Amino acid sequence: MPNINYLTSGKVIEVPENSNILRMSLRYDGDLPNKCGGGICGTCVCKIEEGAEFLDKVKVQERRKLGDEWLDKGYRLGCQSFVTNGDVSVSWDEETTKTVKKRKPDKIKKEKVTAGK
Repeated sequence: MPNINYLTSGKVIEVPENSNILRMSLRYDGDLPNKCGGGICGTCVCKIEEGAEFLDKVKVQERRKLGDEWLDKGYRLGCQSFVTNGDVSVSWDEETTKTVKKRKPDKIKKEKVTAGK
């Protein structure tokens, strides 16, 4: 089973595959800040320090709230991120959380779908 290492709080938690970073923090006192749990508020923003390859794909809510700028720097939303089959280390800090919480969500461009294709 993979581990989630919550570097900021010093907790390491062994979790089943496909475990959500925020839910495991809530269940086992990992101390990741949180508020809404739905990808809207940005409170659970965390930097993936190690093991990004062991996370599922970025969700639409993350792309809207974080934008490419924050995603490219290695940040994800704990409420939207699931550990697949390897260890992941995450950190967070108050300044980043404040900045992301204030950020207005990006509008996602919808791709045109042509009938018959």
